[in-house]
Amino acid sequence: MEKFNNLKSIPSYLSLQNIDTDMIIPKQFLKTIKRTGLGKSLFYEMRYDENGNKISDFILNKEPYNQSKILLAGKNFGCGSSREHAPWALSDFGIKSVISSSFADIFYNNCFKNGILPIKINDKIVVELAEYSKRKEEIEINLQKQEIKYGNKVARFELDAFKKKCLMEGLDDIALSMEKISKINDYEKRLRKTKPWVLNNA
Repeated sequence: MEKFNNLKSIPSYLSLQNIDTDMIIPKQFLKTIKRTGLGKSLFYEMRYDENGNKISDFILNKEPYNQSKILLAGKNFGCGSSREHAPWALSDFGIKSVISSSFADIFYNNCFKNGILPIKINDKIVVELAEYSKRKEEIEINLQKQEIKYGNKVARFELDAFKKKCLMEGLDDIALSMEKISKINDYEKRLRKTKPWVLNNA
């Protein structure tokens, strides 16, 4: 997982509320267990018509928003089923941060495991940031300071210290386990000496 610190981008703005995980990545694309390749199907039913052609006026199909790394969204983003394919699709498209006034809990936690920073912030700030999207102006996220900079304004956001550490150091669940590999190996060595039958039957 890539380390996250500073992020600067023209944000894309989806004003819809209650965008669920089926809207983010529809069920027909859940057959894969790979984290890559899903970006092209992100928001599939909003981005493509019934013949599979891109809908020109959907924001993520327009320049420069098709290169956005920051997504602004209405409240309760990521509700619905708990599919981890949703943050996979966002990440594969290039989205590194989602800003909303509220998120579904499971989606919110899945973001951190996949290198995406979900930012909970006041609705008023989301509306102010949306103006920067409309004007095609960049905003900047500083994870270390927990700040969003836009124009001459700064908005602070709250974040769990452990989740922040994982993003800044690029630690997913596997990497966190590997940090303790020496302790795991020591434990298995002791187990071989004291209870060899446990490992032999594993």
